[in-house]
Amino acid sequence: MADIHLLSPTRCTLGEGILWDEQQEKLWWVDIQQCMLWNHHPASQQEQHWVLPQRVCSFAMTAIPGVFILGLAKQLVRFDSRNGALTLLAEVEAGLHSTRINDGRVDRAGNFVFGTMNEHGPEAIGHFYRFTTSGQLQRLALPAVTVANSIAFSPDGKTMYCCDTPTRRILMCDYDADSGAVDRLRLFAQLDHTQTSGYPDGSCVDAAGCLWNAEWGGRCITCYTPDGQLRQRVLLPVTQATCLTFAGPDLDTLYVSSAYIGLPEQQRANDANAGAVLQLTLPGLRGLRETRYGAAGASTC
Repeated sequence: MADIHLLSPTRCTLGEGILWDEQQEKLWWVDIQQCMLWNHHPASQQEQHWVLPQRVCSFAMTAIPGVFILGLAKQLVRFDSRNGALTLLAEVEAGLHSTRINDGRVDRAGNFVFGTMNEHGPEAIGHFYRFTTSGQLQRLALPAVTVANSIAFSPDGKTMYCCDTPTRRILMCDYDADSGAVDRLRLFAQLDHTQTSGYPDGSCVDAAGCLWNAEWGGRCITCYTPDGQLRQRVLLPVTQATCLTFAGPDLDTLYVSSAYIGLPEQQRANDANAGAVLQLTLPGLRGLRETRYGAAGASTC
């Protein structure tokens, strides 16, 4: 059984993208709708936040403490939290006014892989991209999506996981970190409509190669074995879990971000933890350290 606690009193409209920074021993996450980047130092219980000029939708840590690659709504930027400096790196889908950046994660070689979503309709016009360690924006040869999500990588980096959230299907493909080539896109897991009303949101992979997924609307997180079999479902005291990360010195604690956006007024009143970050301990948990952007050349970031 999971031991679940609230990290702090902070509540996010749309908390997302939570990551553990082992260098500073801090958790970092975003509140997309409030254009905020947050951090929390569990040892001292101190929190900070920064307000960005656009919604901040996903991000990557770099080798320099406090310096990030941010996926704003329509731009990739370098952000130095020490002095607030922003540097434009790339425009993303500037000609598509209904899309914005969504989920993102660094692959095992240090490239920032992210996707976009259609905010204004069901048409699949979003795509998956990567911002390479050499600073090039590259579109991956994956099908168009409505809401790109669940981006994660196997421990050896040769398998990429992703999804188009409305389909309730998590996919996997062969992935070449050197070239960005993808191949053999196939079904990894189909969410069971008879057991959950959730949709796949953010994911991460543990040391055993199992994929952990936050289910939006499902009040749970789920763990799948490397061959896509449901291993565990953990019920949560929030309706809309969004992302999760392994944290702590031994990477044996799970932190889950959540959101209250879109909840009807009555449900919001009954869902007092909506928007909180949850702390979970489970027997046998062990995660992987997050790769930082530019792992092969981070000093240039």
